[in-house]
Amino acid sequence: MLEPVSGRPAAVADCGVERALVVADYHAGLEVGLRRDGVEIRSHAAERRESLLRLLADSDVDRLVLLGDAGDAIGEPSGAEREELSALFDAVTERVPVTLTKGNHDGRIESVVEKIDGVEVVDGPGVRIGDVGFCHGHTWPGEEVVAAPTLCTAHEHPMVRLEDDVGGSRRERVWLRGRLDEAGFSDYDRVGERIVVCPAFNDLSGGTLVNESDDFLSPFLPEGLAEGEAYLLDGTRLGDYRSV
Repeated sequence: MLEPVSGRPAAVADCGVERALVVADYHAGLEVGLRRDGVEIRSHAAERRESLLRLLADSDVDRLVLLGDAGDAIGEPSGAEREELSALFDAVTERVPVTLTKGNHDGRIESVVEKIDGVEVVDGPGVRIGDVGFCHGHTWPGEEVVAAPTLCTAHEHPMVRLEDDVGGSRRERVWLRGRLDEAGFSDYDRVGERIVVCPAFNDLSGGTLVNESDDFLSPFLPEGLAEGEAYLLDGTRLGDYRSV
């Protein structure tokens, strides 16, 4: 069971054996890359960290699961990004242990966390904790991860474009929830029941406009998502994500 935190890009997973706060696509140090591209923007590192710590304090969980792309650099984190990651993991592990399912932006994140107690880093196939399988989603998940009753994944940064009555539009982060479709996992012996695609925690990271394109980033989407519905962060049900 996975219950989104109302108004926030985070969820609490009841894994049976423990409860975990689930956050995807943190992208520490994102502003560094934006500045390289000519976007003048200050660092939001402190606000991101405090926002996550408040979620931990309010959620009464046993663990934090980071669904990949904790960092933003493809290679080894350095400079401001490394400092942000170190401060984040130091602060979080004072409260709960952390499981990070590596994403495509977490290439050498072990160099940051290797001396921090309480951080477990698992590779792309992900990890199963009780009734929930967790993976970033940029590569195929492991057999046991897909066989869990609920598969929780990320990587897409799912968003929808909403239009108002006068022709204006805005982009909103969304959750995608639906039935896990065997058609998207034809090489697997067993598949679970449900799949949840999490929104990006970092609100500067952009994303896939799922109501405008089927050009998903994950190798098992959209084929692996049946009867998929989109939900805004405040819990508003938008219905079939393709027809929002």
